[in-house]
Amino acid sequence: MLSNTLRSTARSSRLVAPNHRLLTRDARRTYASVTDLSNFPKPGEQIHGFTLKRTKHVPELELSALHFQHEKTGADYLHVARDDTNNVFSIGFKTNPPDATGVPHILEHVTLCGSEKYPVRDPFFKMLPRSLQNFMNAFTSSDYTMYPFATTNAQDFKNLMDVYLDATLNPLIKKSDFVQEGWRIGPENPRSPPKDESGSDLVFKGVVYNEMKGQMSDATYLYYIRFMENVIPALNNSGGDPQKMTDLTYDQLRSFQQGHYHPSNSKILTYGDQPIEEHLRLLGEQLSRFEKTEVDRDVKAPISLADGPRNVTVKGPVDPLTPPDAQFKTSTTWLMGDSNDIAESFALRIATNLLLDGYGSPMYSALIESGLGTDFTPNTGYDPSGQTGIFSIGLNGVTEANVPKVKEVIAATVKETIKKGLDKTKVEGLLHQSELGLKHKTASFGMNLIQRLKPGWFNGIDPFDALAWNSIMDTFKSSYASERYLEGLLEKYLLTDNTLTFTMTPSTTYSADLVSEEAERLQSKIAEAVSAYPSEQEAYKQLRERELELVAEQDAGQTESLDILPTLHVSDIPREQKRTVVRDSEVDHAKVQWRETATNGLTYFRALASFKDLPDELRMLVPLFCDSLMRIGTKTKSMGEIEDLIKLKTGGISFGHHATTSPYDTSKAEEGFAISGFAFDNNVSAMYELIHTVLIETDFDSPNAQRMVRQLLQTAASGAVDGIAESGHRYAMRYAEAGVSPQGRISEQVGGITQVKLITSLAAAEEDADAMSELIGKLKAIQALTVANMKQSMRVALTCGQDAAGPNESALRKFLHSTSSANLSANPASIYTTSAQDYTSSRNTFFNLPYQVSYSALLLPTGPYVDQSSAPIAILAKLLTHKHLHHEIREKGGAYGGGALSRGLSGVFGMYSYRDPNPDNTLEIYSNAARWAADREWTERELEEAKLSVFQGVDAPVSVNQEGMVRFLSGVDEEMEQKRREWLLDVDVRQVRDAAERMVGDVKSKAYVTVLGNAEKKAFLKEKSEAWRVVDMGMKGEAAA
Repeated sequence: MLSNTLRSTARSSRLVAPNHRLLTRDARRTYASVTDLSNFPKPGEQIHGFTLKRTKHVPELELSALHFQHEKTGADYLHVARDDTNNVFSIGFKTNPPDATGVPHILEHVTLCGSEKYPVRDPFFKMLPRSLQNFMNAFTSSDYTMYPFATTNAQDFKNLMDVYLDATLNPLIKKSDFVQEGWRIGPENPRSPPKDESGSDLVFKGVVYNEMKGQMSDATYLYYIRFMENVIPALNNSGGDPQKMTDLTYDQLRSFQQGHYHPSNSKILTYGDQPIEEHLRLLGEQLSRFEKTEVDRDVKAPISLADGPRNVTVKGPVDPLTPPDAQFKTSTTWLMGDSNDIAESFALRIATNLLLDGYGSPMYSALIESGLGTDFTPNTGYDPSGQTGIFSIGLNGVTEANVPKVKEVIAATVKETIKKGLDKTKVEGLLHQSELGLKHKTASFGMNLIQRLKPGWFNGIDPFDALAWNSIMDTFKSSYASERYLEGLLEKYLLTDNTLTFTMTPSTTYSADLVSEEAERLQSKIAEAVSAYPSEQEAYKQLRERELELVAEQDAGQTESLDILPTLHVSDIPREQKRTVVRDSEVDHAKVQWRETATNGLTYFRALASFKDLPDELRMLVPLFCDSLMRIGTKTKSMGEIEDLIKLKTGGISFGHHATTSPYDTSKAEEGFAISGFAFDNNVSAMYELIHTVLIETDFDSPNAQRMVRQLLQTAASGAVDGIAESGHRYAMRYAEAGVSPQGRISEQVGGITQVKLITSLAAAEEDADAMSELIGKLKAIQALTVANMKQSMRVALTCGQDAAGPNESALRKFLHSTSSANLSANPASIYTTSAQDYTSSRNTFFNLPYQVSYSALLLPTGPYVDQSSAPIAILAKLLTHKHLHHEIREKGGAYGGGALSRGLSGVFGMYSYRDPNPDNTLEIYSNAARWAADREWTERELEEAKLSVFQGVDAPVSVNQEGMVRFLSGVDEEMEQKRREWLLDVDVRQVRDAAERMVGDVKSKAYVTVLGNAEKKAFLKEKSEAWRVVDMGMKGEAAA
């Protein structure tokens, strides 16, 4: 993924035994105080070949850190002890890419395809259903690769750690895995006879190749990666440029692996409450077989700007949904100080954040509110992940004439801000946000910590320094007490013209040029292959035979024994649901759910006000309404002033749309307006006042309201196509589900392609004063309806400490009373002009978009949550994913991802593909999947794996603010959850087969299919044109790709 197992050996028991016993004895006490350093070895002690170098207790983060080094190899190992059952492991390597062929990325994939101890095909994916992990992946970053997982089960942790270590340190690196995951030339459909002997059926194939074709279709990513190639040219594109990827050879991959995947080049990190003894033993056994070696830990430096400014211009694609004359992207970049200076880096984060963050920030006002552009470029912000910090400010949606002006305005705004001085209130707000962040308890704290520490650690930044939060804060406060400290930092680094200006210009032929380039490159590579054979026909024959050999190997992997792989069992899943104690009450006119638990002094608030019979026209504007609430301001306060108060008094407030299906009847859906926020207990009243101010007092009649809504529309429309490219399968699933269920229809309108089309059409009509006036009227109508519904149907969920419940109730009562007394008027009936959108006119829809790969989904209805028949479908979805769809769509088809899903709460089943080069083939797989499952003789072991997969999600740890939320949001109580839990655990083979048999007919008669991609060369559109509705997403003027 782009960010992005052990072999026993002898060890010297004479050296490790004394410390082994000491550590085991101490480990028994760690659960009494997981972070107490007296329970751990002392610096200088040796355990299993590791020497403990140093320790650090960090009370503000409730953790202790221990830094070990493996004496024989020099491997670095950091253990973070914390009272958290969600334990995390990660091993990573410094992997500076030598070129843009994507060798670190392809190696990340191939590494997980088999190892010495576990020589089965693709043990990584085979382990997914043999575990109760809640996170399991691998990432290729710009200059390092990491392999993390998280689980709450101790045996699972050992199993996965064993597999991960053997995979990364003893990988097989087979050529067949290289051509499957990297690239190859082969027939598009290997089992279909070629139409002729010309080789016209030959194409480039490979999982990573197609992943990166999809990634490079995203103009946002393309801008960022091209920028990085120019600001740090020595650090090549680690993900891989498809145009360069086909230059990579198998021998080069092996050479890179041998030079980088070694303990001497590794950083290992564990986190959580498990005793460290077993971690050290497993690591020591694996690492002891290696000798120390010299490795390339070179930290790549950015370009020098000492000789003056640089200007770079590159070409990019046209966005078919936004005005063609305003699609330039340009940014200005400065080189900052040494990132090892943690204190200065923190201060620079504060100072640069004040320049950029929020509607009241100087740069937002100067660049976006002024109309110069629509949104910040993806490289905007301060990046201290390398040894030298980089700071950029950039703008999307710029006209060609205004490109030079952007740099001028940025420079002038920096100068003016420094002269005027930074607002101390805003500094206090950011510090308050930092303090809240320390107290907010999340289920993914360990994974987030690892991902925060690893980039700096690989680039020479001491993780102990990065963990020392109180020290960093104390140093900042001391420095900030000096006059104009932050202004001085900005002056030090930004008052210079020694900058990089990076601009991307839109090219109407960009996509077509990519197609032409790939076709020429393909012919060149085919010619290379032909040169090794007596004739073209013999070469084509060999390429096709190699593809069939690969297919045979892939198919053989489906039936091989997996007994060698470790596994959990259904007996490891508790039969009893973990209980979350809540109580119900009524406060004023609202029903209130209370969750009283340890929250570190924070209160979490959530409220829902149901909508009844909301017309499509207003529903589709609810997202824009929510954005407008956080933009327009009131009669007495600007949004910048309100933002300052939000940051000073809360951890944030938000508004949104909510929809859920009835657990009893899938034909019934509830939708409503959602409000959420959290704050320290002593600021709860202020939080409620701010929610009231924003919701009730937002002034849609303000002379500035239309201008601000226009800006919101421009920002939302800018890059909408990129947003679809990043999550195309989700958009496909939403649209397909809209034909299947009422909730699906609602959710698609507020968060799917229909929403994208609405926003882009509104943005295109922004100069129409009458249309904007009508739009403002509709937003006012939503405001009035929302407040009216809050008086009639609001329910509230509060999570807080027991001692905070009384004050919370008083504050809530005051808030509800103030809401009830609000009197907003609107005449919504006069503006209900749009009829309901029909999603059922065609069961097959294709959205034509300028992408190099496709995204697809098939959805069909199942039963409600309380219907026992939905349980076997959930198991069937996992069986199809792991035993069929992954194999057919990804391994053989070359798509980056594919699988099946069952949403018990929504009552739907689906199949999907992601970054898929061959949707024709995938649609055929969908149509036959149920028949395949119904005819298969499922084993008890396969059934067990499917149940483990289901319960990875069911029993995944949740953050404290999410406890009790399933009950609150969907009406599913713990008794219903317990009953469904038992149904899932008790599903048998017969039930799975019966569910698959029923699905055979449902796929033919009830399924809705959606595909996103380029319509050109899609055989199913030509052969079955009458069955497909093709929607052109504004591609006029953009050549097909």
